[in-house]
Amino acid sequence: MEGAEVRASRLLSLLLLLQTRGRMTAPELARELEVSVRTVYRDVESLSAAGVPVYADRGPAGGYQLLGGFRTKLTGLTGDEAESLFAGIPDDAAAELGLGSVLAAAQVKLLAALPPELRSRAGRIRERFHLDAPNWFREVERPEHLAALAEAVWNQQLVEARYEPWGRDEVTRALEPYGLVLKTGVWYVAARVDGAFRSYRVGRIRALTLRPDRFERAADFDLAAYWAAWAEDYRARLFRSEAVVRLSPLARDLVPYYLGPHAARALRETAGPPDEYGWVRATLPIETPTHARMEFFRFGPDLEVLEPPELRDLMVRSAAEVTRLYADGPREPVGPAAEDP
Repeated sequence: MEGAEVRASRLLSLLLLLQTRGRMTAPELARELEVSVRTVYRDVESLSAAGVPVYADRGPAGGYQLLGGFRTKLTGLTGDEAESLFAGIPDDAAAELGLGSVLAAAQVKLLAALPPELRSRAGRIRERFHLDAPNWFREVERPEHLAALAEAVWNQQLVEARYEPWGRDEVTRALEPYGLVLKTGVWYVAARVDGAFRSYRVGRIRALTLRPDRFERAADFDLAAYWAAWAEDYRARLFRSEAVVRLSPLARDLVPYYLGPHAARALRETAGPPDEYGWVRATLPIETPTHARMEFFRFGPDLEVLEPPELRDLMVRSAAEVTRLYADGPREPVGPAAEDP
């Protein structure tokens, strides 16, 4: 049976939809509210019985609308504040958190309450600006346990997570989930484990159990500050070494796309003057020589490794193997083994 709070919220949403958009048909209202047309009929009758001046126009072009002058207003909100409320969390991210319909309903209610001039400015923001968080050429990650984890974050509820670290066996951890962060299309949870704060990629959580216990949230925890510090520490741990390289003008242009922002910043800070052919010498951060070999090979003959010797030797050997592969000509495809006669 439907709860009174749920029905009251839906009645308010219906009222504010009519206030914001004017005449709407029963099917249109049903789609917006995610209910049946019959439920819309009952809700409209309830609003009328409560004294709300809603009436119906009959016929194919008909619909429900409010009598003129019936509206509420939200005061104390500036134009910039109204605009910012509609340029925040992307709709798809809200949907992944299980908040898609909640966000839509909140925006409808806010729009309805705004004075006309602020409503117009907020509408223009959504028409002119769109946030597309994921990186290019990367499939959007849709973690299975994100909505449940968001519920645990909101309710300060302990969870038990079976987590698969990169390149290691699965582990089980009891987490106090403090917050969720969306980084270039990838979700992370900031959690306290055994008294220390750590970050986990939500897409690597293989199983999640919400426990009935609740935890006391540290009053001084700042999610944005924690994430900034953790991300900087992660970058420092990830790029544990450096390589001295020579880059052609083309390679310099490709560094941000092939190697990312950290390498691009290092290039700007360490690049020497170009030689007569436009090549520059620079020091770039690397994870390991093996990983750097794969990354640097993407540049072909437009990047030369000078140091460290181990990485230069890897590049030389790899180049020789590639040359030999192509010098031998195409290999004959291997078919299925012949059957005995």
